[in-house]
Amino acid sequence: MTELTSEQSILTEKPSDPTQRIVLVVCGLLILGMIAVFAWKMYDGALVLVIDGPAPDFTLPLFEGSDITLSDLEGQVVVVNFWASWCIPCRDEAPFLEQAWRKYRDQDVVFLGVDYLDTDKEAQAFLAEFGVSYPNGPDIGTKIAKQYRLTGVPETFFIAKDGRLGDMEIGPLTEERLVQAIEKLLAE
Repeated sequence: MTELTSEQSILTEKPSDPTQRIVLVVCGLLILGMIAVFAWKMYDGALVLVIDGPAPDFTLPLFEGSDITLSDLEGQVVVVNFWASWCIPCRDEAPFLEQAWRKYRDQDVVFLGVDYLDTDKEAQAFLAEFGVSYPNGPDIGTKIAKQYRLTGVPETFFIAKDGRLGDMEIGPLTEERLVQAIEKLLAE
């Protein structure tokens, strides 16, 4: 067997004093507790945003050159979809988001596409590829994503006519889920 150096033996020695063991266990538990509290606060904060209160207001600079402000759309159901050209599930959603927009736009439903962490060139190519005609613009500085506590793309927020958050979908939507959320808010 090889002999341990003095540094290695210090690292492998167990504390012989019971007080040292108790201190180590208590410190470990405190660290784990702080991590758990931090994780819960992050999770709890996201839930509050989803189920309670008004949707955070924002102004989206559109690719076409004008701006649109969420609070100006009060009285209509608003579907806010966060997407990116590099997002594979966003490519799957794009055709039925456009179809739903065309179906509901005359029924007081507005779709807003918020392009996340993308370049204008790739974003515009994406919109052209899928024939997207509803208002879209870049989230400059990720300000809107931060307000909505975005966890990734795609994510979709459904805003009721009174301006409150009515529903949300983290991850890819299905066509059925999109229609169900819109119909629910239209019926209110």
